[in-house]
Amino acid sequence: MTFRPLLTYFTRHATFAPRASWGLSLFITVMFLTSFAPAGHGQNLNWEGQTGAFVTPFAYTSSSPARGFGLPVASFHYLDGGNVLGGFYEVSGTVGFLKRFEAGYTRALNSDGSVPGLSPLFNGGFNIFHGKANLLGENTGRHNYIPAISVGFVARTNVRRVGGVLDGKHTHNEDFYVVATKTIPYFKVLPIVASFGFKVTNGSVLGIAGNAPNYQGRVFGAAGFVIPGPVKSKIIFGSEVLQEPRHIKGLPGADLPTTLTYFARVIPKGELPLNVDFGVAQVANQIMPGVKLHARSQFALGASYRF
Repeated sequence: MTFRPLLTYFTRHATFAPRASWGLSLFITVMFLTSFAPAGHGQNLNWEGQTGAFVTPFAYTSSSPARGFGLPVASFHYLDGGNVLGGFYEVSGTVGFLKRFEAGYTRALNSDGSVPGLSPLFNGGFNIFHGKANLLGENTGRHNYIPAISVGFVARTNVRRVGGVLDGKHTHNEDFYVVATKTIPYFKVLPIVASFGFKVTNGSVLGIAGNAPNYQGRVFGAAGFVIPGPVKSKIIFGSEVLQEPRHIKGLPGADLPTTLTYFARVIPKGELPLNVDFGVAQVANQIMPGVKLHARSQFALGASYRF
């Protein structure tokens, strides 16, 4: 069974970490990503239903035959956003086809926060559609240095957050990305997987904060390593970085940091097609003078199951 980590990388605008830890986080991310085994490439779905880490996509696609569709994968993710943002719940289904493609749907839900005047800006569910196409297979031509490279999109609809609430209407936002992912198996005791990508987006914090003022180019990355766990299980430790658009449409004074996650993925022994993730996400604290989201070190949970 293959192993895949989750790793989020924060930029220099992150409010929770000094500049020195910025470089350390990137290094850890790269180390984490290189520790996944190829068998699990199609095993785990991320926050928005893509094959990937916790909040970032990998270049791998959900497993499928060269002709036809693979078995679907379902996942559930939860993030405790704190008393301002409330709790977030993501229910996803994804299917791979023709060995190089995947598509899926996620329903984003949340429980309301408890801060009058601020929490209502972040309440309400929305739809997430995604698709991915693999352009270059990993180790193409038997060259071990070639990563998998894919392009993809994420479309969020019926979004009523921040700017949508202030304008009294539903909005939509999208991501268009390219990502490269490489499994490095040379260290048999400690395999490594690394991933790096670039996206153009007008979504703010994956749609949680609504829309950004315009489309912007952002970078992301992830990495992890695997160690033996109890009862013949495997545990992946990883981290991710997801650069965010700095501003929120409707709140011109807002300044968002990069999103960073740390996680542990538990893979049971044998061929049980189930993975469970535990993590901590650093989203945002003070986004403008006098406005604090109190989402600095938030607990996250995820699980993926292949039918």
